[in-house]
Amino acid sequence: MDHSQMDHSGMDMSAHKCNMNMLFTWSTQDLCIVFRWWHISGTPTLIISLLAIVALGAAYEALRSVSRRYETFVNKRQDDLPNGPVTERTPFLWSGRNQVEVSKRAHVIKASLYAAQTFYAFMLMLLFMTYNGWVMIAVTIGAFVGYLVFGNSTSATKDGSCH
Repeated sequence: MDHSQMDHSGMDMSAHKCNMNMLFTWSTQDLCIVFRWWHISGTPTLIISLLAIVALGAAYEALRSVSRRYETFVNKRQDDLPNGPVTERTPFLWSGRNQVEVSKRAHVIKASLYAAQTFYAFMLMLLFMTYNGWVMIAVTIGAFVGYLVFGNSTSATKDGSCH
């Protein structure tokens, strides 16, 4: 049957197949990284993607550093605030707020930072679970670079098993 006269204008002929491996591989043929649109089509896209993954891994460590610094900042500020109701004669650093009010607001911000870290960690885990050796190495290098740059005030041992 001859299909040369058929109208293919409504069909997306550029669609690519995503290869999902459940075993370790070095192959990048039809590799999609987490999303269908993040498709490796050759060496240039592989290199750009690996550099982006290194940057994502480093940025995760930056987020962890920001969270630690915020927590330290809040703890110092709360120690300087009064416990009871604020009066005009009460010396305090944050105008019109007592320790309980600051603590509630800080806890919401810390919870938001924690949620962002957890989401980010699981996204990095999904990158690692492509089971592609190149992607795994990029995630690991990103963690190394991030810790090197942002982890100077933290222990090298991790608290959480996944995040």
